[in-house]
Amino acid sequence: MIDGIEVDAKAGATIRSAAETVGIEIPTLCWARNLNPANACRLCVVEVEGTRPLVASCSRTVEDQMVITTNSARVRENRRSVLELLASAVELDWAESELVAHFVEYEARSDHFDGTKLEEASKIHDDLFAREYSRCVLCYRCVDACGDQAQHTFAIAIAGRGFESRVSTEFDVRLPDSACVYCGNCIAVCPTGALTPLTEFVMRTESTWVQERQVVTHTVCAFCGVGCNLELHVQDDNIVKVTSPSDHDISLGNLCIKGRFGWQHLD
Repeated sequence: MIDGIEVDAKAGATIRSAAETVGIEIPTLCWARNLNPANACRLCVVEVEGTRPLVASCSRTVEDQMVITTNSARVRENRRSVLELLASAVELDWAESELVAHFVEYEARSDHFDGTKLEEASKIHDDLFAREYSRCVLCYRCVDACGDQAQHTFAIAIAGRGFESRVSTEFDVRLPDSACVYCGNCIAVCPTGALTPLTEFVMRTESTWVQERQVVTHTVCAFCGVGCNLELHVQDDNIVKVTSPSDHDISLGNLCIKGRFGWQHLD
């Protein structure tokens, strides 16, 4: 039972996926539809009757006769604290609208905790994308997408410990000198804007990125015969970004360098 609703879930289903089948949305940050849960953000925690600590709904599997509460006062307070602690350490002003909506939903204050935010210049080593460590929340999504869950390139990993932890290339070399193949799948799963296509980064910096004016057109990539689906983000008759739907059964949100970045000839 989830929030008083009887749920008939499949064996092996997670609490989060079971809740989704009955229209109950549980917020998350490190979970992505095309990746295995990283158990890093703790935003998706829920109460399970008979269990003292809150449990991560993205990875905890359902059991017979479970009684789950997803939106109690205790759960909401925990989520608010997680959001406020994140905001004390990193810049979330470029975060996806979903994360911004969480701040509103849980009445979280970005200035509640007086933390020390990481100040580091943007890393731009090419014409394709930018890295902003000041916006990284160490959700592990990019590392998983680059590793054995999608690309199998293993160009990046978590380096350092504690407050010094960060996503880095091997030996912290420049991105063009690493194993990166510029597929951009790390960008696709980043929830905070720590990784962005260079076009989006420049437009946001110049305050010309207006998401409300953008139209998304679905098409099929023509560079090869695999059949990856593309989402063309168009603003003022110009393509500004290309993504792929994470629920597409061929690409699962992943693309190669040509599919994600090879659209300039259309303009």
